[in-house]
Amino acid sequence: MSKKETVRKESAASYPLKIQAIRTKGQNVRFFVYVPMPLAAALGVEGGEEVSWELLDRNELHLVRAAPAPLKAKKRK
Repeated sequence: MSKKETVRKESAASYPLKIQAIRTKGQNVRFFVYVPMPLAAALGVEGGEEVSWELLDRNELHLVRAAPAPLKAKKRK
């Protein structure tokens, strides 16, 4: 087992999803990936936020936020 596989299996949370393909007559196929609400909440993602994908290899993408919103978490007492 490779180091990458070990790290992935030890992840605290997993959010499986399917990629949606939109086929419109006269246009190229478009693919959409939806961010599950628990993951969006954990990341503090806002609607309309600008992001890009960073391709690491055929099996791994990183989501890169252009301008992440400031943290809204409160300090614990």
